[in-house]
Amino acid sequence: MQLSPHVTQNWQLTKPPASGRRGIVVAQARSAAEAGVAVLDAGGNAADAAVATALALAAVEPWNSGLGGIGFALIHQAGAPRAEMVDFGPVAPRGLDPSRFRLTGRMKQDLFAWPEVEDDANIHGPLSFVVPSAPAGLSALLQRWGSLPLAEVIAPARALAERGLPADWYATLKIANSAAVLRRYPESARIYLQDGLPPVAPYQGTPGFLKLGRLADTLAQLQRAGFADFYQGEIATSIAADIREMGGVLGSEDLRACQARVMPAQEAAWRGGRTVQLAGRLTAAPTLARVLEGMAEVPVGAAPDASWFVAFARAMKAAYVERLAGLGEAEPKAAEGCTTHLTVCDAAGTMVAVTTTLLSSMGSRVLLPSSGVLMNNGVMWFDPRPDQPNSLAPGKRPLTNMCPVILRDGDRPCLAAGASGGRRILASVLQMLSFVADFGMSPEAAAHHPRIDVSDPGHVNADRRLPAEVLEALAKDGPTEIVEHGVLPINFACPNLIAQDAQGGRTGISDVVSPWSAAVAQA
Repeated sequence: MQLSPHVTQNWQLTKPPASGRRGIVVAQARSAAEAGVAVLDAGGNAADAAVATALALAAVEPWNSGLGGIGFALIHQAGAPRAEMVDFGPVAPRGLDPSRFRLTGRMKQDLFAWPEVEDDANIHGPLSFVVPSAPAGLSALLQRWGSLPLAEVIAPARALAERGLPADWYATLKIANSAAVLRRYPESARIYLQDGLPPVAPYQGTPGFLKLGRLADTLAQLQRAGFADFYQGEIATSIAADIREMGGVLGSEDLRACQARVMPAQEAAWRGGRTVQLAGRLTAAPTLARVLEGMAEVPVGAAPDASWFVAFARAMKAAYVERLAGLGEAEPKAAEGCTTHLTVCDAAGTMVAVTTTLLSSMGSRVLLPSSGVLMNNGVMWFDPRPDQPNSLAPGKRPLTNMCPVILRDGDRPCLAAGASGGRRILASVLQMLSFVADFGMSPEAAAHHPRIDVSDPGHVNADRRLPAEVLEALAKDGPTEIVEHGVLPINFACPNLIAQDAQGGRTGISDVVSPWSAAVAQA
């Protein structure tokens, strides 16, 4: 008997789209998307809904994002000629001391292939925090473009936090993946590990819920006092005290100085006279533009075929050669990244794309006891070696792989998208955009179409569901590994998008393999 390759998912998955002529919210947790729709139903706009969804994700997807994270957002208002960007990306603490990250002389294979640091101090624990700028970014989005008071926008997230995290099999999987490190930090272990083990759903019946420390209290305080309290009020005081008690260096001065930056979105030409609008240079945006240049003369037929996938793989490889050569060691050579992306369109046609992250799954694995804030481990974005382009330094901003996008046709936003998945984000976003904008697929068809991933100049991962002639052509062109698109291992990014036509029809879709993800439309 000749053994066939083992597959982890011997089934065919489908995910329903959401369609309509009013608002749509897409997120990696259905309850968070429903929170955004509830805010739309209350009279809010796309900015209000995006903030509500992001806050809700802190309660129902804590391993990927939350108040302790960072991110980037794009918004293209209906009737406006261009999109704008909110940059709330990572910034190292002012007190960060590179000498405290002593190298062992070995290499580390975590999310990034960096030289190993003693006790993994750059990967987890109190020295791994960068400034948590997510509340500042959401505040900027709400103050500049929102229409509802924060108290209304935050209410669904508070309700979800008071209920707790759904403790089903997926939560078990995500918590178990980080359990070996979560157990090192008392509050994290108290909340996430019952008797030292991950929570397990009942063998029969309905799963319960897991309270995430004092997160609900913190959301209630933000509801009363506003986002500013996170940086210069009671919450800020508690955050600084907890970190100081743990031996960390991020302090009150870092929190007071935290600000989001609002600026025009970057742009790149898209086929057919359209324009893709992008976040800033410290994201995947510059590399996306280079891939588009490399694909400009590639013929587009009725569907993406072997020649198209080979051309796309070559363009991606060439763009990564340039990215890595230009940046030296400024970008990590591996990357999974446990990020989240949400997309919103309101009844007026305004579109918002927001990508936020804690970096690793569960970030630093440190849950602050006084606030319930799970902190990021953004210090891992930096090279721990001295005298490198991306070396550790106080107040420094590293390069990230996030890639929220909004495609416009003339002045009209027509498609918003993004993904989670570290270096895999770029390939997934580009393919989803191309499937819809170039090949004319519906969002539903695009989300169900198998993809490839190119995350470095020398290798392709190809979905085993691709036609044999595509797999053969890719293998002939260069090193190619045939893999599954499954829940775990995570071989591909998790994209979502919303497309809207000139007549006001809208359709949203989330990643097919993400268990909790959903697109939700207003009735």
